Amino acid sequence: MTYRELLRTPGAAAFFVPTAAGRVGIAMTSLSIVWLVRSATGSYATAGVVTGAFAVADALVGPQVGRLIDRFGQRRVLLPAALVHALAVAALVLSAGYGAPGWVLAAAGALVGASLPQLSAAALARWSALLDGERKPALPTAYALESLSNSVAYLVGPALVSTIAAAGRPVLGTLSAAALVVAGGSILALQRRTEPPVLAPDGGRAHHRRALLRPGFVVLVGVNTTIGGFFGTMSIAVTAFALERGTPGLAAVLFAASNGAGLLAVLVYGLRRWHAEPRIQLAVAAVALGLGSLPLLARGSPAVVLAGVVAGVLLTAVAVPVVLVLGSTLADAVVDRGVLTEAFAWLGSASAAGGAVAAMVAGLAVDGTGARGGLLVAVAAAGGVTALALAGLHALRPVDRD
Repeated sequence: MTYRELLRTPGAAAFFVPTAAGRVGIAMTSLSIVWLVRSATGSYATAGVVTGAFAVADALVGPQVGRLIDRFGQRRVLLPAALVHALAVAALVLSAGYGAPGWVLAAAGALVGASLPQLSAAALARWSALLDGERKPALPTAYALESLSNSVAYLVGPALVSTIAAAGRPVLGTLSAAALVVAGGSILALQRRTEPPVLAPDGGRAHHRRALLRPGFVVLVGVNTTIGGFFGTMSIAVTAFALERGTPGLAAVLFAASNGAGLLAVLVYGLRRWHAEPRIQLAVAAVALGLGSLPLLARGSPAVVLAGVVAGVLLTAVAVPVVLVLGSTLADAVVDRGVLTEAFAWLGSASAAGGAVAAMVAGLAVDGTGARGGLLVAVAAAGGVTALALAGLHALRPVDRD
């Protein structure tokens, strides 16, 4: 099934478009907070603390929001979440404007993160419900489309908010991000036609929640944590490599090439019908990630080292988005439908947590041994993804869901 055919599925475009717009807002939010707080306080340290509070709150509370969605339905949770998010952003903007102390700004930032509507998890759950039954083979294409939307959002969003803030309008950047998030979440919530059904109050909810402890899902959380670690490490290591060479502009070129390769890879992956089981595909993609990271450790002349880093960046960029798409596909296969939104939210939180921890480790490695130390951490993270995918082959077999 092509992406166009997929979006012609009754009700699909109606929830995909607002979710895509909301994702752009989410991609803008973190950086918009940095610009806003830095402009108001003159301190990058304070901006970092507030942004960190935002990220931690999102990672911790996001799965709980997903749990509420599974329990009460998307409309009854996303609409209040969008309202709270709008109020939280207003509180942050006003606090920054009136010169509130750092702890107040951090608290407001945490509330912004905690109230983020879980748009990606909600959209993935809608695709699972919409493509149930005989249309199930199209689900990987749907998840690839969601991955494409997310990748585009993180290309457009940061560039958009940086342009607005650099023009001297950081408040406008923050409010624009919030407007997209609130509008996207609200419109998604109002799409009743494709809203997944919720369990009845006595529908065996405790049994369904135990599905989150199944070995297969635990493996997926581990894979997402380590691949998030790879992301976080590469952002530090590649930047350090470019600076060590005396060519800081090289980092932007490498990141742009990486994003382009990833977009192309997931675009092609979603268009093909693959005959191998998703767990086998995950193992293959994870091995490709591990092997593709090895050129990052190339030694020799500066030209050889540069060629190795370029090759490593491009090869891993092709594997990473495929691993993430397959993670969503396998979560749909090993987790009961009654906790599916929460499961998707946990995978997102795992990636974020892995990225945050790995970025700190990579920073310490770069400070101690230079860019090569950071690249070594990246290779270790890629190897962790490979090891977990291979070790979890048995656990990732599909299960019968109630």
